[in-house]
Amino acid sequence: MQNARILGIGAYAPEHILNNQYFDKQLGEDVSTWLEENVEIFERRWCAENESTADLCENAARQALDRAGVKASDLDLIIVSTDTPEFVSPSTASVLQDRLSAKAAGTFDVNTACAGFVTALDIGGKYMQADDHYQKVLVVGAYAMSKYLNKEDKKTVTLFADGAGAVVLGAIPKSETLAGGPGFLASELRSAGQYNEWMGIYGGGTRHPIDQKMMGEHLHQLQFVRKFPKELNPEYWSDMARVLCDRIGAKMADVDQFFITQINVNSIRETLDLLDVPHEKAHTIMHHYGYTGSACIPMALNDAWEKKIVGSGDLVFFIGSGGGLAFASAAFRL
Repeated sequence: MQNARILGIGAYAPEHILNNQYFDKQLGEDVSTWLEENVEIFERRWCAENESTADLCENAARQALDRAGVKASDLDLIIVSTDTPEFVSPSTASVLQDRLSAKAAGTFDVNTACAGFVTALDIGGKYMQADDHYQKVLVVGAYAMSKYLNKEDKKTVTLFADGAGAVVLGAIPKSETLAGGPGFLASELRSAGQYNEWMGIYGGGTRHPIDQKMMGEHLHQLQFVRKFPKELNPEYWSDMARVLCDRIGAKMADVDQFFITQINVNSIRETLDLLDVPHEKAHTIMHHYGYTGSACIPMALNDAWEKKIVGSGDLVFFIGSGGGLAFASAAFRL
């Protein structure tokens, strides 16, 4: 039997940087103070006009492949997690496969909003556990939400940003992981579907096809329809972390780093407080990248790896949440 381990990590953010002062001028009011004091976002990256989700994916994927020492031609599967796809159809993963010349790889997209990367990581790991045909799998989380923002809506335009993160999974004997070596340890998916109409992009599908009326109601853009309960994410995240510990027989103190959806630094800290874990055990990047949705967890992992905050042998938990509501968690030893 085989298992999946992370062979290489990569990330990419567009070159175009927008600081908070840009939005002070754009919106005609002081938004910097709230952003910096309450959510600790100071700047973010947006795609250029001619830059799209596939461009973000390609850059992150090439870096991950290079670091893994894996050729694109050796990939058996490409999974792209995004809710800002290159096209409604076909999949963004098929575009990426063509750009990488990964001719042997199957492809598909996953949309569980901002829980997508961890969901895709779970799927990729289980493909490899279930079928030894899959020896090398590329998992990408990508987000180009700047393309879907109402530039006059201060609730969304100041928070959301663009980027991509990627990992290359490689097959190893499951016995290595069981002996304390690297690999995929456990995972869990949850949903709270009753919140499906509280936040999202509601135009362009079959319920609200593209037409002039839709454009006038901004249904083609990201909308916060209702405010979520403040305690929702910390309660789900902390409970999922406890379940992972129980399933792998670990103590919370054994976890070296938690990579959690980066929409609100205070929710992350509240989660760690509930788990009685020091705040420095959850690396955060929203301060300079804004909220990058399905890309934020692999981007945070990449940043932590580059800064040597995590390394080989570390036990890491990935915990994501997104519109739907969808939740996903996974435990890996690097």
